Amino acid sequence: MKKIILLYGISLSLLVFLLKWIDYRLWVHDISMEIYMGAIAAIFTGVGIWMGLRLTSPKVIIKKEKLDTFQVNEDNLKASNISQREYEILKLLSQGLSNQEIADQLFISLSTVKTHVSNLYSKLDVKRRTQAIQQAKELSLLP
Repeated sequence: MKKIILLYGISLSLLVFLLKWIDYRLWVHDISMEIYMGAIAAIFTGVGIWMGLRLTSPKVIIKKEKLDTFQVNEDNLKASNISQREYEILKLLSQGLSNQEIADQLFISLSTVKTHVSNLYSKLDVKRRTQAIQQAKELSLLP
């Protein structure tokens, strides 16, 4: 991010230098200030659109083939003492499902899901879903 800001600042200073050079050397007196301002606005509009597209580009989506070939680190799974049902719930949490959606999909009650999620939090030593998913990825339990 600092690199982009630095490049943007350098390009702005070069543009100002170019305009001053044109002002002293060439045809400044023939062209009105509105044309200069329009040119600067057009250039920075283009740069702003380019930066906006670059900074808000979509994230990489993992394809299903990659999910099928992902190997769970069984040692870390056993070391963290996560049961098979808790692991299923962890995978569904990583897909962004709510507790009610997980309960509906696994045909269990909402309170059971909450209990499993609470157990996952304590076993992974986290306080939130996002932290649990991040910790599971670091332990190679999730792709």
